[in-house]
Amino acid sequence: MTARRRAAARTAIVLLTTAALAVACANPEEETPSPAGSGGEQVVATGAPTGAGCSLSQYGAEKLDLKNAIVGFSQSEKEANPFRIAETQSIRDEAAKLGVKELKVTNAQSQLSKQIADIQDLLNQGAQFIIVAPLNSDGLEPALQAAAAKKVPVLTIDRKVNATPCKDYLAFLGSNFVEQGKRAADAMIKATGGKGKVAILLGSSGNNVTTDRTKGFVDQVAAQAPGLTVVAQQTGDFARDKGQQVMEQIISSNPDITGVYAENDEMALGAVTALTAAGKKPGKDVKIVSIDGTRNAVQAIVEGTINAVIESNPRFGPLAFKTAQDFYNGTAIPENVIISDREYDSANAQASVASAY
Repeated sequence: MTARRRAAARTAIVLLTTAALAVACANPEEETPSPAGSGGEQVVATGAPTGAGCSLSQYGAEKLDLKNAIVGFSQSEKEANPFRIAETQSIRDEAAKLGVKELKVTNAQSQLSKQIADIQDLLNQGAQFIIVAPLNSDGLEPALQAAAAKKVPVLTIDRKVNATPCKDYLAFLGSNFVEQGKRAADAMIKATGGKGKVAILLGSSGNNVTTDRTKGFVDQVAAQAPGLTVVAQQTGDFARDKGQQVMEQIISSNPDITGVYAENDEMALGAVTALTAAGKKPGKDVKIVSIDGTRNAVQAIVEGTINAVIESNPRFGPLAFKTAQDFYNGTAIPENVIISDREYDSANAQASVASAY
């Protein structure tokens, strides 16, 4: 090879290396790592109240090796919601990763009576540990009593049940929903300048998520922004189509609203559709803040139709099974295992879309 050809080859290598580095740096996931607890595995919040611990002996359960066990998962709602899809998939993936002998999955299709029957069926099929995403905070007593009678631990995720920990159920894994509401209020105050008229799209009734997210928001607005008035509160049942219908009604009765707080992303996206159809500009004429962190909602921030989203991470699989393993290894499990949630806004949405669920 001549000197000229050797020089040309060296130049080509340098150019290819530089291009590769540029591509790597252009990847937002590599350039800006996601904060702990976001865009992936859940992280337990530090300093959160956890309540008393529950050990294997206190619960009265027998030691169990999950690799030789039958584990049940009772999902509460139809998997038309990205949160539920991601939640169930996370449970399935972690069970497969750990080599759980058998995972039995049921879906209550948003019917309390069916969830009670589902849990009882899981027990009859030999489930030795059950993970439950409760539909409501009340009403599961017959199922919990059936599990307690067989000394089968029940771990609740994403919604609390009004029952006694370490007796009726083992523990609760999930977010601080009051805090989510407060953070949503802070985001709304920032977006509106603390003035205007806000409508709340409530989640489904009968569970602590809706109650707590509402309380956190309303209390924080009252304390921090007296110029921001809540003029309407209507239930959208955590569904996009219902959120759109309710938003249409609110626009009709309150055409001068300047903000919408949706207690999940699906209702927020329904509100975007309704506002657009009414000739308003969501994200501009009417500020929108929601809770969840779905990919569609984070993308809507990028597009300017939603202003902020408070995350509620649905990837419970790793934490749920780690909690089960710790329990069977002799660790006392606190009654509340609270996870940390991030926030999406215009400053980080573009870089976060790919890691949202």
